[in-house]
Parts: sequence; C-alpha cells; structure tokens
Amino acid sequence: MSEIPSLPQRAFTVNAQRRSDMATAYQTDAKDYDKIRPAYPNAALDFALAHQPKQAVDIGCGSGIFTEQLVSRGLMVTAVDPSQDMLDVLHSRLPTVATVCAGAEDTGLAAQSVQLISCAQAWHWVDPELASVEAARLLEDDGWLVLLWNQLDVAVDWVHRLARIMHAGDVHRPDHVPPLGKQFRIPEQGLWHWTMPLDLAEIIELTKSRSYYRKSSDATRAKVEANLRWYWGEHLGHVATAKVDVPYLTHAWRARKRPRR
Repeated sequence: MSEIPSLPQRAFTVNAQRRSDMATAYQTDAKDYDKIRPAYPNAALDFALAHQPKQAVDIGCGSGIFTEQLVSRGLMVTAVDPSQDMLDVLHSRLPTVATVCAGAEDTGLAAQSVQLISCAQAWHWVDPELASVEAARLLEDDGWLVLLWNQLDVAVDWVHRLARIMHAGDVHRPDHVPPLGKQFRIPEQGLWHWTMPLDLAEIIELTKSRSYYRKSSDATRAKVEANLRWYWGEHLGHVATAKVDVPYLTHAWRARKRPRR
C-alpha cells in the first residue's frame, strides 16, 4: 500500500472533551446510519473468530451491523453502546440480543464472562486505556479483543480526495496500530480489500453518517454536499445515478489477554 500523506492518527490523539463532543453525533438518526454503513467481509469475521468463542460482548455496537454477523455465526452476544437510539435499531433487527446502554469504559457486565470482546468502527470513540481495562475485566483468561474498521481505500488517489471532501474521520494511515492497554499482547492484524457500489445519492448519505457532517452548521453541510456533487460529477465524470465500485478496505486487529499475575 502506498504512503498516504495528510492522514494523521487524529482520532486517537484528540482530547477527551473533543472526542466526547463529537461522539454525541450518534445519539440520534441511527436509522440513517444503519441504512448506508456496510457490513464486514466474511474473511474479517473468520479472523475475529479464529479462537472459536461462544460468548461475546460487542462494544460500541451501534445499530448492530457487526453484532448481527456475530449472531449469524452462532455466538451469544451482548451488545453495548452509549446511544439508546442505536440500540433501538439493533433491537428491531435482533430482538433476542441483550443490550446495555453504556460506554466501553464501564459496561457494568459480569467479570470474566466472555471469550471475545469486539469493537467495530468504534475504538476511536473510546478512552483506549480505560476501555482496555474494562475489556480485560470482561474476558475470561486467554480471551481476545478484536478491533475492526471498514474504511475508504485511500491508497487509491481519487478515493483519498473523496475521503477528504467527506471529512471521513475513521480513515487511518496504513501503518496505524490502534492503542491498547498493557492488559493485552501485541495485536495481530488482518487486511482485506473490496468494493462497495455507490451512486452520488449514496455517497452523500454516507457523508451524512459522519460525525463531522452531523456536528456541522447548515452552511458547512451545504458546502460539503456541493463539493461532493462537483467532484463526483464534473471532476470524476460519473453520472449521478450510476453505481460506481468504490474501493474499500477492512483493517482488523486481534489481541490476546495477558495472563493474570
């Protein structure tokens, strides 16, 4: 993968107040988020479940996109998210899954009760030190923490520019490793490339699901949408209603819990 300039590890360096403020963008409009955000490749799911867990806690589960994939593999899952609106959408698709409205740093769940903690598209919203402590508390000995992100493949030049116009804050550098606490071993990583067919309306809906757009003024939102229409139509030359295969990648890390001393 080529070097990608101007994509700092910004999501993991912002202060707690800024992170908390931006995260409130997902307290509402969960249905709009759910209808445009993609699921994860089967290969990434295989990677997450390599140690064959039976029980899992899906931290920052959002509307349940990855939760549903875990359930489809036969896992007993508890879904945790600080947004009740997100959990309501999850409940509509997975009515038998237990949910907890809480942050990653303090779930209130029983200690040493599961073999897997997953966190899909959400670790950049948590305090990694405190969330690591909580994940280790929940895991049985030799349990695993798995972090995943779907992101635009910004190694492709035109996608890199698209991501910047969209202000896609969950796009990370190729050499990025998410921060974990000392409770976990050095993480193993997996990477998978794929494409998602999108038209202009869906590109705009995807942009609307981003925290930057959700927290912006009406004027800024209008500017972002105008820039997208120009870039997609006039610059790239795509017909608005035509589906274009947009390059994506899924990056995942799995880390084993260190033994207690």
